[in-house]
Amino acid sequence: MHRDSPSHRVARMLPQPRQLAALGTVLCLYRSRQRAALAGWTRAVRAEWTAGLDSDGMRESLWFYDRDDVLCWRLYLLPDSEFMAWDRLSRTLPTRVEAEFDGGLCQRLWRRLADQLSGDSWYACPLRLHALDASAGPDPAASSVLAASLVQPSTVGVAVAGRIAAGEGASGVAFGTDGCDLDAMAPATTATFITGT
Repeated sequence: MHRDSPSHRVARMLPQPRQLAALGTVLCLYRSRQRAALAGWTRAVRAEWTAGLDSDGMRESLWFYDRDDVLCWRLYLLPDSEFMAWDRLSRTLPTRVEAEFDGGLCQRLWRRLADQLSGDSWYACPLRLHALDASAGPDPAASSVLAASLVQPSTVGVAVAGRIAAGEGASGVAFGTDGCDLDAMAPATTATFITGT
């Protein structure tokens, strides 16, 4: 793809905080070395929509990459998510063909082992994203910033999020019927996060 082509510019676009906030409850996966659920967002320079089929059915997600083209943040659709907002946003992003689902269980186990050996595993937590007005802040060019708060998904949402986290080899989160076990998460995920765009 030519660097100045329209399709290249589209591939480099990121969703706006307001678009992400419209998604409702999502499952966020972030790198353990980042220590905060929105740290990947601050590093992201491009995003893709991906969908794959595994033994549990269809799994949709948004994958975010840093300037070195390394996957740094992932958001997963849950039964508690706003489906129409997810659909509108996913149509604006490039589509990633999910070949990893073809590898099945063995591929996921190898990826999980490699992440653990490198010390760079993933944490998972259910979040509700928020877009906060930033026009009065230090950067007048920023119209909004992204913030997040922990949420308790529905019973079905907890089950789906647990399957996604297990399938992706994520650690650092526990799902329960009375709420998330905050002690099982990275310490920085227990607060509300605010970050610029």
